Amino acid sequence: MKKRKFLTQGRLAAAIVVVVLVIDQLIKIAVKTNMLLYERIHIADWFYIYFTENNGMAFGMEIFAKLFLTLFRIVAVVLISGYLYKIVHQKELYRTGYIVCLSFILAGAIGNIIDCVFYGEVFSASLPDQVAQWVPVGEGYSSWLHGKVVDMFYFPIIDTYWPDWMPVVGGDHLIFFSPIFNFADAAISCGIIALLVFYGSYLSKEGAEKRPSQEEGGRS
Repeated sequence: MKKRKFLTQGRLAAAIVVVVLVIDQLIKIAVKTNMLLYERIHIADWFYIYFTENNGMAFGMEIFAKLFLTLFRIVAVVLISGYLYKIVHQKELYRTGYIVCLSFILAGAIGNIIDCVFYGEVFSASLPDQVAQWVPVGEGYSSWLHGKVVDMFYFPIIDTYWPDWMPVVGGDHLIFFSPIFNFADAAISCGIIALLVFYGSYLSKEGAEKRPSQEEGGRS
């Protein structure tokens, strides 16, 4: 009888989700309970820990109403979870790298949902002159589903000014890559980019058909 390997694709996916969530939440809680809102910690000229909060989507974007975004995230997580569960239990094998990409996207989405659903209930408000603290449930700065997402990674790789001779923007401040994001955002972005670059066929019409894995010896 062939011995089954311990690290199946399902277990690998679960491990990635748990590890990403733990790292994401530890970072967010450490920042939120130790830093003032908008406080910066200089790591390098091109890297700061810069504490901000946002009501919107990844990288600080705010487009739709907060409740809509939270509910949208929850629906997306349910759909991704169902799809991931389905493909790791099918007889037709999917490449392990594809499973890993989906797991990172799922973990990142859950990480930001935790902020939105719970943080408003269990933390006091973060202010420029006041560090947030844990509070009894219901005594926080907002209600269920209306919490703010904690962001902290800031990479102003190029921080300079446009040349004066340039029309319109001459003399204006130029920052290349100004978004402030968190570990969950990074997990989502890396998962999506890797998915598009390496597994685009799975997202195309032809790739929608189940296909056996030719990589990594199939499902482990």
